[in-house]
Amino acid sequence: MIWLIGLGGSIGAALRYWIGLQFQQHVKLKQPFPLSTWLINISGSFLLGLLANFELNHQLPEWAWYFGGVGFCGAFTTFSTFGYETISLVLNRKIGLVITYVCTSVVTGAIAALLGFQI
Repeated sequence: MIWLIGLGGSIGAALRYWIGLQFQQHVKLKQPFPLSTWLINISGSFLLGLLANFELNHQLPEWAWYFGGVGFCGAFTTFSTFGYETISLVLNRKIGLVITYVCTSVVTGAIAALLGFQI
């Protein structure tokens, strides 16, 4: 199972990095809101909720849970980048954005996971 987690994690991390690059190249924001990380974490939360529901209801093979839920979602979503970007906003005195980013990340992420779980 450890190899499935590693494989899923490597794909999730690579996809997260690629999406971040695409946002840097194609999405220009006037405010330094970390939209790519926010969208990645919300979509990953939704996917994890969906997979968790399938796994808990025995509708997902064990290997798929380890690959997708533990590996892919674990590496695709990123608390470390969220923390780094939050601290960067604090250091740049963007307190309004800090509050918006943290609150919407946590609340929307939990709602997305719940919606995924209920599908």
